Amino acid sequence: MAEMLKVNEIFLSLQGEGTRAGLPCSFVRLAGCNLRCKWCDTAYAWTDGQEMSVENVLHRLEELACPRVEVTGGEPMIQPLTVELLGRLAEGGYEALLETNGSIDLAPVDSRVVKIVDFKCPSSGQAESFLRSNIDLLTPRDEVKFVLADSEDFDFAVDVIRRHDLCARCAVILSPILGRLAPANLAAWILNEKMDVRLGLQLHKIIWPDRDRGV
Repeated sequence: MAEMLKVNEIFLSLQGEGTRAGLPCSFVRLAGCNLRCKWCDTAYAWTDGQEMSVENVLHRLEELACPRVEVTGGEPMIQPLTVELLGRLAEGGYEALLETNGSIDLAPVDSRVVKIVDFKCPSSGQAESFLRSNIDLLTPRDEVKFVLADSEDFDFAVDVIRRHDLCARCAVILSPILGRLAPANLAAWILNEKMDVRLGLQLHKIIWPDRDRGV
C-alpha cells in the first residue's frame, strides 16, 4: 500500500501572518505535532486527520487554483511524505511555503521552498525545542517568527535574534498572542530596543474573529 499523508484540512484563504499577510493562499494543514504549546490555537490538528496520497492533495490544490501554497500543521515535518509534497509543489510552479516549529532537521527540504520557522518562546512551555542547526539553513527568502505572550518572551526573542544575528539572515517577525499581549505594548518594546523586525498581527483572526478553523 502506498504511503499516505494524514491531512487535517485543505482550504483557500488569505495568508494571515508573515511577509505575505493579506495574499491569497491555499493551506494544507497536516495532522500531528511533536510539541504541546500551552497557547496552541490549532490543537484540533494534533490528532484529527484523514489519509490522502500526495497525488490527491495536489489534485485538490489544482481545484483551488491558487499559485501560493502553505504546508502547515500541527507540525508537518513529523510526516515522512511532507518533503516529497513540498518538492512536488515547487516543481509544479507553486510558491511553496512550509510553516514549522523548527524542532526537526530542515536540511531535506527543497531549496525552492520558503521556510517559515516558529522559534518557541518561554510562555509556550517549549522554549528548548528549537534545533539550533536549522539556523544555519535559513536564507534571505525565509522567515523566523516569535509568538509572544509577555515581556519575558520579548526579552528571550531579543536575545536569540541578536545572538544569532537573525535579522541579517532573513525576515524576523514578532507576533503578540491575541488577548495576552497588546500590540501597542509590543510596538513600544520593538521601538525602544531599536529592533529591525516586523510586528505581525494575525490578520485572519481580525477578519474572522469567530472562526477557529481554516476558512
